[in-house]
Formats: sequence, C-alpha cells, structure tokens
Amino acid sequence: MTNTKDNIQRILLEKGRELVQEKGADYLTARKLSEASGCSVGTIYNQFANMDNFILAQNMRTLDELYDYLSRLLKDSNDYKNLNRYLDGFVSFVLANPNLWFLLYRFHLQSEVTRLPKPYLRKLVKITGIWEPSFNNVFGNLSIKERRLSMQVLWVSLFSLSSFLTTKALDNFSKLNKKTVSKLLLNTYLAGLSVLKKG
Repeated sequence: MTNTKDNIQRILLEKGRELVQEKGADYLTARKLSEASGCSVGTIYNQFANMDNFILAQNMRTLDELYDYLSRLLKDSNDYKNLNRYLDGFVSFVLANPNLWFLLYRFHLQSEVTRLPKPYLRKLVKITGIWEPSFNNVFGNLSIKERRLSMQVLWVSLFSLSSFLTTKALDNFSKLNKKTVSKLLLNTYLAGLSVLKKG
C-alpha cells in the first residue's frame, strides 16, 4: 500500500491512540509516537505541524465515539429519565476510556491553542444536542436564553467532574461511587432549576 498522506496520518493516529490507551496521556510524545509508528519525528510534524494538532485529531475521534455511544441509548418517554440515561452513558464512556478522556480534558486546560477549530466545536455542540430536547421539555417554561445558559452551566459542571472520573487519586481518600456523585450532581442541579422555574 502506498504511504499516502491520509494513510500515514491514519497509522500515526492509530498508534498514538494505542499509546494513550495503554500507557496514559502523559506518555504521548513525538518521540514515543515515532518509536511506536516507525515514522520519524519529522514526518509527524509534516503531517500535523505540532503535537497540539495531533492531540486535537485524537480528541475529535473521542468525541465522535462519545456521540455514537450516547445516540445509541434507548430513549424513555420520561425526560428526566432520559437526562439520567445520558448522564449514565457519559460517565460509563469516560470510565471505560479514562486515558483518552484525560487527554481530551487536559487539552482543554493546558493547550496553547487559543481558538478551537469549527469542526471540533461542531462535535461538542452535536453531543450537547442529544441532551437538548429532553432538557427543553423539562424546562420549557424557561426562556430560550435561560435554557441555553442552564445547559452550558450543566455541561461545564459535568466536564469539570469528568476529571475526577478519570483518576484513581481520590479512591483511597474517599469511597464515593463515581456514578453516584455524578447522578447527585445532575439531579440536584435539575431540582434547583425546577424550583427557580416555579419562582
């Protein structure tokens, strides 16, 4: 098979993904990727310009996988149950892919990329779009602006909590079940919004 640009990128992305899954996000460097893929460091930079772009491509694949996972969940006629199912799906996905998710989470905290590309942002919006119909049905009395803000606050909270899901550092300190903590956060937030809605 000819080593076209697309083929080289595919090989690099597959090898990089394996490294992250097996060794962790901290292990992923251009040198380690070069050793695992058989491509030179120069080839890696020719394909992606820098490691931030490489990680961005990895994260876009992770977001696609999360979207596919959430979109396959069975829907209920009860919108509160749907929101809890989406949360369960999100938590299950993160727990099943802790190293890949930590790569994504850390990228948002540490990357020098000041503006995320539109295809990446579209993937984020697509994921929140799965939750949106149920959220809008539950909080239909809120204005569109209030619902949008409330959804953003919820997602920022869940995204922040997701770093806790990827680490075992607190396991010895606390025996809290990670799924229980996530459910409590979601349902406390939804209950609070319901009270505000009535006010």
